[in-house]
Amino acid sequence: MLKLAKYQDGPEIFHSIQGEGKSTGQPFVFIRTSLCNLHCIWCDTDYTWNWRGTEYYHEKDDDPRYEKYVKEDHILEMETPEIVDLVRSFNCPNVIFTGGEPMLQQRPLMELAAVLKAQGITWMEVETNGTFLPKDGFDQFINQYNVSPKLSNSNNSEKLREKPAVLLHFAQSSKAHFKFVINAEQDLDEVATLQERYKIPAAKIYLMPEGRDAETLRSRQQWLIEVCKARGYNFTDRLHIHIYGNKRGI
Repeated sequence: MLKLAKYQDGPEIFHSIQGEGKSTGQPFVFIRTSLCNLHCIWCDTDYTWNWRGTEYYHEKDDDPRYEKYVKEDHILEMETPEIVDLVRSFNCPNVIFTGGEPMLQQRPLMELAAVLKAQGITWMEVETNGTFLPKDGFDQFINQYNVSPKLSNSNNSEKLREKPAVLLHFAQSSKAHFKFVINAEQDLDEVATLQERYKIPAAKIYLMPEGRDAETLRSRQQWLIEVCKARGYNFTDRLHIHIYGNKRGI
């Protein structure tokens, strides 16, 4: 049984293009899992973790209209056959497991991935914060890991957000690419430190401006592109925000 983010009356499973990282612009079916072990203050999927009764801070707390979520109202449990039928209805061979943090649920995802592969899904990616090692049974089905280690701008403690054995594993994996969310220039020092500490090749690093609207993204775009040119990193925008805005399910 997989815990998924609930959207309206169904699971948040949708057909769109990848808006970030190495696969930007490619069509995928997105399967959004619920639950996360981190609590980023700028998270745009806070409905997967920011439950009533918790003390986590989010930037939207400053908006008097914002309320934490009722957990039971935002999680939908589904069996593998139901999910497979929905994914196949989109007639797309590419799938992304996103979240939340999907690697909290590797066992049910392993079962789902096995059936999806048998049903003709040829490419599977995982969006992960880089704090969980992939299990062998899960890893065999995954073609690409989009690893997004969180920096201090996320407001997670270093102990929570940085797991050395996991980051070292992904740094050495041919399947993994790293995406860092950048708020300001001081974030670049943290990226450089992590790059050196775990020997991450520059060619595997993507810098992405933090922002939930097109104007904010554009304001951080130009100087970040110059950094990428100077350091040999890749730049990634948030293409879906420019196209659709900060909306769910598209």
